Amino acid sequence: MAGTQSGEPLLKAADAAHALGISLDTLRRWDREGRIRVVRDPGNRRLVPRGEVERLSGRVSRVLAGGRLSARNRLPGIVRHVEQDGVMALVEIEAGPFRLAAAITRDAVEELALAPGVPVVATVKATSVMVSREDGFGQ
Repeated sequence: MAGTQSGEPLLKAADAAHALGISLDTLRRWDREGRIRVVRDPGNRRLVPRGEVERLSGRVSRVLAGGRLSARNRLPGIVRHVEQDGVMALVEIEAGPFRLAAAITRDAVEELALAPGVPVVATVKATSVMVSREDGFGQ
């Protein structure tokens, strides 16, 4: 699997079409219509950035974040904002289509050299999930 200049993995057109559940002809038509972003290899073959497949399918492919840790909810992302106050800090992370906020110590921010644009992996380990219904939300 090749990559774009930004390092994003590229899929062969046939593999991208299969992942999207469409025919190769449909993928070609979507390219001509501008519905999907493709790049061309030196042989002029279509290659589709993985992010395009994720965008169009609505599914984010599982990314192995590396390391040996029991937590499986690991979301690679980019720091978008860091707010420090006293001994604590709030770090906002963009992980795919998700925005996460992590309350961590100021020392951790400094040790990890966290700043906007820094790539990170957010690991979520929770023993409970709360669910609520709120008027007007999602309707």
